[in-house]
Amino acid sequence: LAESLVIHGRKMNKNEMRGLAENWLAKVGISDPKNKLEAFPFELSGGMRQRVMIAMALIMNPELLIADEPTTALDVTVQAQILDIIADMREQLGLTVILITHDLSIIAQVCGKVAVMYSGRVVETAPVAELYKNPLHPYTRGLIKSIPSLGRRNKKLYSIPGFVPALTENDSTQKCCFTDRCEHKMKICDNEIPKLKQISGDHYCACWLETR
Repeated sequence: LAESLVIHGRKMNKNEMRGLAENWLAKVGISDPKNKLEAFPFELSGGMRQRVMIAMALIMNPELLIADEPTTALDVTVQAQILDIIADMREQLGLTVILITHDLSIIAQVCGKVAVMYSGRVVETAPVAELYKNPLHPYTRGLIKSIPSLGRRNKKLYSIPGFVPALTENDSTQKCCFTDRCEHKMKICDNEIPKLKQISGDHYCACWLETR
């Protein structure tokens, strides 16, 4: 917890650093922070370890927090608690948060704007509500279509056909990164990479189907 303070040259003595660490443990919802500072990681639950990670990231009061899969391997209840902590810290500290996740339900719950990436490229960006209401890129449509639903429990779960290409292929090809899996592919898709273009308002898409 105090390592970033030392690395960034904060002029604080050991007791001051310890006090700040305790304060941040309390902020992220860890009870009895004084004793928890003495604990080894294996003595903490997965949710508590995630809270410690958040405290480590925020102890220097950054303007930007990048949260990469912050709820992975946590049960649904703990996931909600972690997301609430990030939302609270965002409001209290005036943070900008970039949330990286494969879970579309989390995006719908906490994000204001979303960028959909495929094979290392941004293929669509839009406000969250607009993206769910009017997905444009075939990959985005496939992602939303593959979300499990109780209303479709007697139907086979949809999956996008094919496989994600190796990232090295992006450097050696001049075609749309999704063309080999796309049911709407056209001749131009195999010959030219589509650029991210404005479709309407704050909605952008990189697809020849939308920008031709």
